[in-house]
Amino acid sequence: MTVDGEAVRLKSEADEPGWEVDADDEWGLAVIATVGRQLKLRREAVGMRAGEFGTAVGYGEDLVYKIEGGKRIPRFEYLDKADEVLKAGGLIAAMKEDVKKVRYPKKVRDLAQMEARAVEIGVYECSIIPGLLQTPEHARTLIQAAQPPYSPDDVERMVAARLARQAVFERDPAPSIHFVVEEAPLRRQVGGTMGWRAQLERLLEVGRLNNATLQVMPTNTEAHPGLDGRVELLKFPDGTAVGRSDGAFNGRPITDPKQLRILELRYGTIRAQAFPPRESLAFIEKLLGET
Repeated sequence: MTVDGEAVRLKSEADEPGWEVDADDEWGLAVIATVGRQLKLRREAVGMRAGEFGTAVGYGEDLVYKIEGGKRIPRFEYLDKADEVLKAGGLIAAMKEDVKKVRYPKKVRDLAQMEARAVEIGVYECSIIPGLLQTPEHARTLIQAAQPPYSPDDVERMVAARLARQAVFERDPAPSIHFVVEEAPLRRQVGGTMGWRAQLERLLEVGRLNNATLQVMPTNTEAHPGLDGRVELLKFPDGTAVGRSDGAFNGRPITDPKQLRILELRYGTIRAQAFPPRESLAFIEKLLGET
């Protein structure tokens, strides 16, 4: 296609992979369907065909139809351009608030919602630094290391989702948060020396918060119940709780009191074998000093 004699390449679905709504995400599907319907109604109200509108916003006609049909999550850039082209006075751009709520995968949103309600959070990680503690660069490097690789858009979407969960540290009143991290991932220089240093400094920052404790599990220690994977425990204001362990109950979230007691016993044993919080911070400071 040419505009004013210059070739213009319109974006297609191949240019924006990973912006589909999860098939089992009923709420997300409903939100995106509503946004798409409103976009179509406004386009038709000004008498623009889908192809003409797509040219104006820089998107192919097929992608316009998919967004209007609720099959694709529109990017913020798309909504801003649509608002301008359709002269909507900010009404279309305002839909970004609705899209923001469903732009992350359902399982990530569910976890973030649970963490946002929890009064106590306990996390043990065996092979990586927990997502709640990762810097943007650390998270991006880990996600980019996946095979087969994610697209650049997918990577940024997943990084944003992971960082959004860290809003839990800004809550008032603040929850009580406990982390146990293995020594090995602390020594792995993910993202190069500077990125690794920034990540260790982030761990020290969180470990010094009044509502958080950070413990390091030394490599030179006896076997413990966390060697088969991650353990998570979330407790809520009404006395209920949910837990998950990679090595127990098939990794599924559990709420049964008897099963939760098993996870609490395992997590308590892990914390007991790890370095105490003060010694753990000193260990991380020592790692920083070795660079």
